Amino acid sequence: MTERTRAHVFVSGRVQGVFYRATTRDTAREHGVDGWVRNLADGRVEAVFEGETDAVDAMVEWCHEGSPAASVTAVDADYGEPEGISGFEIRR
Repeated sequence: MTERTRAHVFVSGRVQGVFYRATTRDTAREHGVDGWVRNLADGRVEAVFEGETDAVDAMVEWCHEGSPAASVTAVDADYGEPEGISGFEIRR
């Protein structure tokens, strides 16, 4: 079996109103990563990625760039055990 991991990520910068969530969802699905993404009231984006370690690492790295219109200033990620999320969704 392949090793799986979970990353809980907070992204700061100009990341709301620039299709960051939709692009995150599409990119996660391309990588075969499960989880979710949502906007926070303080202007950040929060996301959870679960999947094979390499794919989750790729998503965390991707967050540093994000959607073409985004301007990311910081990405904070905490890793842990997967909780068994299936699929990837945008949360409100």
